[in-house]
Amino acid sequence: MVKLASDAIEALKATLRGRIFQPDGDGYDEARSIWNAMVDRRPALIVRCAGVADVRAALAFARDQGLPLAIRGGGHNIAGSATCDDGLVIDFTAMRSVRIDPVARRAYVEPGATLGDFDHEAQAFGLATPLGINSTTGVAGLTLGGGFGWLSRRFGMSVDNLLSADVVTASGELVRASADSHQDLFWAIRGGGGNFGVVTMFEFQLHPVGPEVFGGLVVYPFEQAMDALRQYREAVDSMQEDLTVWCVARLAPPLPFLPADVHGKPVLAFAICYTGPIENGPVAVDAVRRFGTPYGEHVGPMPYAMWQQAFDPLLTPGERNYWKSHNLAALPDGLLDALSSAINQLPSPQCEIFFGQVGGMTTRVAPDATAYPNRDAKFVMNVHGRWSDANDDAACVAWARAFFDASSPFALGSVYVNFLTQDEAGRVRDAYGPNYERLVAVKTRYDPHNLFRHNQNIQPVA
Repeated sequence: MVKLASDAIEALKATLRGRIFQPDGDGYDEARSIWNAMVDRRPALIVRCAGVADVRAALAFARDQGLPLAIRGGGHNIAGSATCDDGLVIDFTAMRSVRIDPVARRAYVEPGATLGDFDHEAQAFGLATPLGINSTTGVAGLTLGGGFGWLSRRFGMSVDNLLSADVVTASGELVRASADSHQDLFWAIRGGGGNFGVVTMFEFQLHPVGPEVFGGLVVYPFEQAMDALRQYREAVDSMQEDLTVWCVARLAPPLPFLPADVHGKPVLAFAICYTGPIENGPVAVDAVRRFGTPYGEHVGPMPYAMWQQAFDPLLTPGERNYWKSHNLAALPDGLLDALSSAINQLPSPQCEIFFGQVGGMTTRVAPDATAYPNRDAKFVMNVHGRWSDANDDAACVAWARAFFDASSPFALGSVYVNFLTQDEAGRVRDAYGPNYERLVAVKTRYDPHNLFRHNQNIQPVA
């Protein structure tokens, strides 16, 4: 463990409005914990910032002391990049404000805000922007990696709706990155992760959505999964862009609309979100309800903010998680066969494989318009290994890797950077493809010494 001089820490405290957490101090263990229990690190110092001045002071301290630096927004990233051993964590837990301008349809969001925080404010005015599927996810990390969710087919990626950002650079300068200012930095942060600076404010474009949407779950026996998925893949190209349908293969959780004897059995669930006129909802989702004979369904009008929380019970913090991911352009039979085999060998009742439907508006943006380049992906596949007992680590990780390998021949070769685990640094180039060299150039300009390296790292030119 790094030992920092007490007088240096006291001098830092004197410059802050926020709070410092140190090893063996009150609140330290809670402050260092993150969503993925596979990651257990002990920073030398956690600075819970209250504003931009605190961010600049903490960043300068890390730089001057030669400490590794990590940035914590929601702490939800699978790779555990929100923390580090023997370094300094800039913690945004206390910076969670979301301000909505309903006339201009703009949202101004601090980096500690979660999707739930965002939805609470924006939905008060019937407004939203594409941001994920889990209310406890942090807005900052999700957006910086590209960001997608239920609204992406209609309105694009999260980064396609980012209008500007306030960024503290490695030198401590506060700049506004937008289409008119620091354009290269603005391009890079729209998908390039936290490689280029600390974002202290995001400005998003908002769209009229809700407050009610039409959607829910239709759950089929896994014995019907192959036929249902073939029907699904035939239907996706003709689906209207205000309809998004994801597929999830797993053991049935104890959902109240499923018979008790179904709980724990392999199922294929279609998760549906239709954001068009509520009265058109039954017709819009009718095809999905006819892919087979479901075990049960829960489909109808509901608040958009409630739908954003629908999967929270399956994604609570404190469990062990390991992911493997591919981008896909199609769902061929060979992939479906591999899926069937994997679901019949689940090592934990919490493990699942999902195909997140994107396409639509996400594909109509040029690959080089933002750092996020993967505009040909129609589905983002995630192999979600999840379990409770560390003794199951080897079996669950091996299961995830086995299906990843089996599905590789059917994948595009690219990957969504936010789904990369801590052992996948070799796939960073795959995440950025043709945009990688330009990202290296921007990194070299704004962070030549790689201060921001606890991420899926883009290394500057030496």
